[in-house]
Formats: sequence, structure tokens, C-alpha cells
Amino acid sequence: MVKKIAFFGLVGLILVGFVFASYAMAGGLKKVVAVSRFENKTSFAGGGRVALDEGMSDQLTDALIQSRQFVVLERQTLGDVIAEQDMAASGRFAKSKSARTGKLTSAQVLIKGTITEFEMKGAGSGTGVKIKGFKIGAKRGQAHVGLIIRLIDTTTAEVLDSHRVEGKAKSGGLKLGFDVGGVDFGTESFRKTPLGKATQIAIDNAVEFIASKLRDIPFQGRIIKVSGKDVFISAGEQTGASVGDKFTVYSVGEELVDPDTGELLGVEEEEIGAVKISQVKKKYSKARLVSGGEGIKRGDIIRSQ
Repeated sequence: MVKKIAFFGLVGLILVGFVFASYAMAGGLKKVVAVSRFENKTSFAGGGRVALDEGMSDQLTDALIQSRQFVVLERQTLGDVIAEQDMAASGRFAKSKSARTGKLTSAQVLIKGTITEFEMKGAGSGTGVKIKGFKIGAKRGQAHVGLIIRLIDTTTAEVLDSHRVEGKAKSGGLKLGFDVGGVDFGTESFRKTPLGKATQIAIDNAVEFIASKLRDIPFQGRIIKVSGKDVFISAGEQTGASVGDKFTVYSVGEELVDPDTGELLGVEEEEIGAVKISQVKKKYSKARLVSGGEGIKRGDIIRSQ
């Protein structure tokens, strides 16, 4: 009996190890992504500690960061960052080298989400006891959370992919619901409810979808500075860059805009050379031209080979 318990315990540890390894594995260069505020298309309109759309995007942002597979930019508080830059440039404060106007890092992919389901099914009768905004009844129920995740190319605004994910969790013999007062995202009390568990499952599925789709997209960065055969690029320790990494360089030309709709279709690109990293810093790297390079300039695109 003890041997059986030990065996199953070992199997469990191995399975858990695989799960954590899949999240922790950087898979080479990390894509720079930004999470936009979610759009709530459910009938739930409660605010609680945070609104449903804001809370859901915060949870996805945190899950992407914890996966350690991406560099995640904060877009929810972008207004605060810009305000800080404006104040730093106003002359009313000491000059700041960190909050510089027009110096925000750009993301390669923008992640947008739509909440399509956020509900308890099989709610049963309306009787029950209310505790701090939650209703506990005598019947079983199942929480259901549905999300649509879209990946958008920030250069062309093209939707790279769209996918629906969902999460389900049962109340385990008790019906746990919520009043219209809202949902306290991030609290232990919410995480323990069926809706909290269903939300986490949906978010985990969203991270898995995002990781699988972005894995096949080449890392993209920019040329920061050119000094002879030395080239400084926007790929560093933060994005998982290493000495010896090679990138193809593309000269950026005119934007291609649809004359009828005004939609940005892309930009003219021409492959002009290749560079190889020789020294890595936290946010950038120094590289050497290994082929071509004629006309290479600041702002040109680099893509991993």
C-alpha cells in the first residue's frame, strides 16, 4: 500500500513538473506583447473591487508574466505613464531620464479579449444565505466563463488569429453565486468560488493558445543605432537574447495604405543583411554585421533567423 502511494505520488510530481516546465520554458527569444482592456459582452455588469473587463485583463497579464515566456507591456495604465511623461517634460519637476515623452516601448503583438460568458448555470431556487456578497444555496451549480482572444499585429493591425477559450467548474454540492455588487478579482475569497476557478481555467487556456500561436512567429525588433559594422538592436537579456543569436535585417520603406479604406496594409520591406549578437545588455544588444548592411539605418526591422 505504501509503495502504491509512493508510486502515484511520484507520478503526480512528474506531471506537475511537466506543467511547470511548459510554463517556465522561454523557448528562445521572448515576444513583446501588450494586453488591452477586455470587452464585456455578458449580462454581468457589476463593478465590485474592479470591473469585470479590467479584472479579466489584469488576470491575463499576470498569467502571461508568470509564464515567463513573454515580455509583457502594461497598457491598462498607459494613461498614467503618459501623464507622468507630460509632467516630467513640463519643467515643474526635476528632469527624469526614465519618463521620457515618445519613448514608450512598442509591442510586437497586441492581445485583445472579449468576455462572452460569465455565469453560474443550474442555479436552482433563490433561497440561500448571503455572505459578503456571495450567495450560498443548497443545489449544485456549474460556473462557466468564456473568452474570445484575438492576436493583432501592431504594425499592420492585422488579426493574426482568434480563438475561443472557456473554463468550467462545479460548486461541489453547494450553489455559490454572486450578487450584482460585483466580483473581487485577485482576492482569495473569489479564487475559491466556482466562478474564480472557472476564470483561472479560461485564463490558463488563453495563455496556452497565445504561447502556441506566437511560438511560430519570428521575434521582431528594431535597429537602435549603427556605428560602422557595429549595430545596436532592441533585443537584450529581457527578451532572452544570447551571444551568437542571428537576425535578418529589413529596410523599412513607405507605409502601404488602402486608398479606399485608409487601412494600413503593411510597410515596404527589403532584406538588406544580417547581424550576429556579440554583447548582450539588459534591454539591448551589440551586434556585428555578418552580411550585407548597405543602407542599414536606425528604425530598420530585425527578425530572428
